[in-house]
Amino acid sequence: MIIIYKETTISETMLSSLSLMPSLHCNSRLTDGCKDQKSKDKIVENSCLLRRKLILSVLVSSAVFPTLSSYAKSKSKNPYDENRLLQQNRRIQKENNVPDDFPNFVREGFEVKVLSSDNYVKRDSGLLYLDFEVGKGDCPKDGQQVIFHYVGYNESGRRIDSTYLQGSPARIRMGTNSLVPGFEEGIRDMRPGGKRRIIIPPELGPPVGPSTFFSAKQFEVFDVELLSIQNCERRTIAFYSDVVCN
Repeated sequence: MIIIYKETTISETMLSSLSLMPSLHCNSRLTDGCKDQKSKDKIVENSCLLRRKLILSVLVSSAVFPTLSSYAKSKSKNPYDENRLLQQNRRIQKENNVPDDFPNFVREGFEVKVLSSDNYVKRDSGLLYLDFEVGKGDCPKDGQQVIFHYVGYNESGRRIDSTYLQGSPARIRMGTNSLVPGFEEGIRDMRPGGKRRIIIPPELGPPVGPSTFFSAKQFEVFDVELLSIQNCERRTIAFYSDVVCN
């Protein structure tokens, strides 16, 4: 960030107003009195020195504080900074070969602005989604198992995980706190065969830590394909119990 400091000068009016202050004049002739009055002259010289320091402090403060004010103004946001950050995000996403209609993220510190097309739907929770295919059938319910493929991206469009690359879809039971809150909210009203892109805000995102893919609080993007929904029931044999989904 380039910070431009405003050059501050001391005007002649300020100097003339200071020179008109009678209490701040140092008369050199005061020290030219009788030699037997050395102690009095010494006091006068000290007084003049203090007054000169006072004048200097006034001039310095007048020059410094406008500079600090201009510095504070330069830290405020402006459209140029936002456009620069947006272009930077677009450039990085292009290098990462993001899919079509991928959202842009303008991040400055902890503040993030999401820029997406009008095709996205935003919920009250802050979650955004875009349906590519709606699918058919019923939506999943708590206790049922959902089978789905997904590809996860971060704000820069870098792929962080993919079940397609793993070679097998994910299987998760709904309502068991096994999914990221935003992810479960995003697929809860999907139907088998549906394809959807979900933009999860940090408040609904995964935990941050070395055991996860995420090292910082940020938006996450998931492309999800819901394959099927299965009913589940608990099975108990002697002392063994498990859940079977068909």
